[in-house]
Amino acid sequence: MAIVMAVLSLVLFVALAVLVAGVDEGGWVVADRVMMAVIGVCLALVLWRWAAIRAVADPEGVNVQNLLGRRHIAWDEIADVTFDEGDPWATLHLKDTETVAVMAIQRADGKSARAEAQRLADLVARSRTRS
Repeated sequence: MAIVMAVLSLVLFVALAVLVAGVDEGGWVVADRVMMAVIGVCLALVLWRWAAIRAVADPEGVNVQNLLGRRHIAWDEIADVTFDEGDPWATLHLKDTETVAVMAIQRADGKSARAEAQRLADLVARSRTRS
């Protein structure tokens, strides 16, 4: 959905920048049109980054891609997984006391988000039994 909205916002803002009334008609100046297009591009970039958010488990750990940054966390580094009421997304608590947000598991997704947080916690627990 975020990618669709990114494309839509880019098309909409660029179309507005091209189609608004010009200086001759008492409308926007060139700088206004350029700024409208720039806003559309910026909005599209933020939505594109939002679409890239994910958490992917592999045999060594979990790859967490958030809005800003990507990180691979080994299973033995993770102390706990929490998804408390009121939290916007799941959180990994690392053994070195650091916390890492897992934006791919969001409260807005309701029951499926709780199920994914539980699945991630189960994967962490399973990794401890293999060690």
